Amino acid sequence: MNEQDLEVIRNAIGGDTKAISDLLGRHGPAVERTLRIGSTWQAMIEPADVMQVTYLEAFLRIKTFDPDRGTSFEAWLRRIAENNLRDAVKGLSRKKQPQPRDRIKPGGYEDSLVGLYEMFSASISTPSHKVARSELCKVVESAIDALPERYAKVIRLYDLEGRPIEEVASELERSTGAVHMLRARAQDRLREVLGSPSIFFGTNP
Repeated sequence: MNEQDLEVIRNAIGGDTKAISDLLGRHGPAVERTLRIGSTWQAMIEPADVMQVTYLEAFLRIKTFDPDRGTSFEAWLRRIAENNLRDAVKGLSRKKQPQPRDRIKPGGYEDSLVGLYEMFSASISTPSHKVARSELCKVVESAIDALPERYAKVIRLYDLEGRPIEEVASELERSTGAVHMLRARAQDRLREVLGSPSIFFGTNP
């Protein structure tokens, strides 16, 4: 990695949005060309959809990239893209074989908020058993509000309002595969926010 590239990367890590945009513009097309989508899913997942979610994730995670570890930015971006593609395939596979806990049962909005929290309860350690139901709903709402806009929207449309995946895809102007990727990343981010004690004690996540 030459000094000029290293400087752009360090600027991106430091919060320079132009620098990260330049990196994505330079390396994104090469990563997109390497994506291999199985024939079963090619009608439902476009490489461009994978990259759109990947670019969002790269913006959110750029501070975790360490150029001193010897991994190139392109290799780091490719790993994110491949993970996103895998998430999309898993999401579409679940659609063919629905999992009992993969979707919140229809009910009132409060029930949906509590159900959403319970989806993550086994993997987070916040003191939900000590929190009143109404307060837990406020906590989940606050956590969703802390997400990037598209993450929050896919959670609200699909998980809370229970809309069909095709309708959510139309609303977001994305393919169903892209929505599954977006939802997987949104749930990961929401799990992180809900797993922070600060969300239960009145400070910003």
